[in-house]
Amino acid sequence: MGSITTAKIEKMIYIIRNQKVMLDSELAKLYGVETGALNRQIKRNIDRFPMDFMFQLTKTELIELCKTDPVFKAATKGKKYTPYLFTEYGIAALSGVLNSKIAIKVNTSIIRTFVQMRKVLLEDQSLLHKINELEKGSNKLFQIIFERLDDLEANIPLSWPSVQSLYKISGPSTGPHTDSSATPFQD
Repeated sequence: MGSITTAKIEKMIYIIRNQKVMLDSELAKLYGVETGALNRQIKRNIDRFPMDFMFQLTKTELIELCKTDPVFKAATKGKKYTPYLFTEYGIAALSGVLNSKIAIKVNTSIIRTFVQMRKVLLEDQSLLHKINELEKGSNKLFQIIFERLDDLEANIPLSWPSVQSLYKISGPSTGPHTDSSATPFQD
C-alpha cells in the first residue's frame, strides 16, 4: 500500500444526499482489505452504524450518480451490489471495528482530511460573508451617488438653450472653414 495523502483521500470523498461520504470499496482499498470482508465486519457490528453514519445507495441513485460523475462510475464499475457509503462519523466508528495498525493510521488520515475540508469550507463561508458585506456597502455608496446626481440635476436644469449659450454656436456650418475651436465663455 502506497502513502496515503490528503489529496488522495479528498478524491475519494463524494457529496451524496447532501453529505460528504466515502465508498465502502475505496475505504477497503485504503485499509488493505476486501470490500466484502469490510462489509461483513460492519454487519457484525451494525449497531455502531446508524443511518447518519452509513447508508446503502439505491439502484436508482447508483444509476444517476454513474451518469453524472465519471469518477464515481469508475469507482463503482463491476460491483455486484449497490455500495455502502460512510459519513465522517461512520469512518470514525470504523476504528472501533477494525483494529489493525493500518486501519488506525488510515482512519487518522481520513478524519484529518475531513477536518481540513471543514476548515476550508468555513473559511470560504467567512470570505463569502465579507464579499456580501462589501457588496452591500458598495450598493449603498452607489445609491447615495445617484441620489446626489438626481438632486444636482433637479437644481441645475441643463436644457438645450442654456447649453448652447455656454458655447458660441451660430447655426449650421456654411463651409469647410467652420470654427471648431469654440470653447465655453469665449468672447
